[in-house]
Amino acid sequence: MPQFKDVKALTFDAFGTILDLKGSLIPFISEFLKKKQVKVAPEKIWDDWRARQRIEQFQDTIMMVGHSGYLETSRRACVYTLALHGISASPEEVKELMGAWQYLSPFPEVAAALPRLKKKYRLVVVSNGEPDYLAHLVKDRIRFDFEKVISVEIVGAFKPHPAVYRRAALMLGLEVGECMMISANSFDVVGARACGLQAAFVNRNKLPYDDTPYKPQIVVNNFTELAEALA
Repeated sequence: MPQFKDVKALTFDAFGTILDLKGSLIPFISEFLKKKQVKVAPEKIWDDWRARQRIEQFQDTIMMVGHSGYLETSRRACVYTLALHGISASPEEVKELMGAWQYLSPFPEVAAALPRLKKKYRLVVVSNGEPDYLAHLVKDRIRFDFEKVISVEIVGAFKPHPAVYRRAALMLGLEVGECMMISANSFDVVGARACGLQAAFVNRNKLPYDDTPYKPQIVVNNFTELAEALA
């Protein structure tokens, strides 16, 4: 599309955008609840876990006492969520449940869309995950050859900290406006737009967008629509 002629790189969020967190983790949560003989819907546990995870990440960045990392903030969110629902779990049981994060799978339409987009743009991952964890997910779960996989650990703060987006553009040798953030998380889109990046909101969950002047240039439901809009 003409309005995106200046875009040279697509910077993809991983968790919830490329990778289907809920679909991947619900079976593990269900098995955990079954073993604990707890009658709580696994979907409810996941929704509360995910919401708390974001709070843990925001709090981690705001406190500025040292970056904890994606998996650690996820673990803390898990402990909180289990306590919220009155579910007792030992550190070993929490560790076992956290192991499910190693088996995340991409959304089904991602595999076909990425090669289409790669014909026109540089494709890069910009994620809250740790470098080694992201390397595993990209190699073993997503199985796509991105130009770069950039972890927020390089700046020591979670998205939407502005240093993340600016550092990613710098590493690519591009102006921020030559990058387009692709994310299913609206806070990520807002953060990128506030830094001058262009952005696409992959609204997989049909959620309202934030009340902010920092709007995405395009809104799509999935990667098939994303490829049709940009390729």
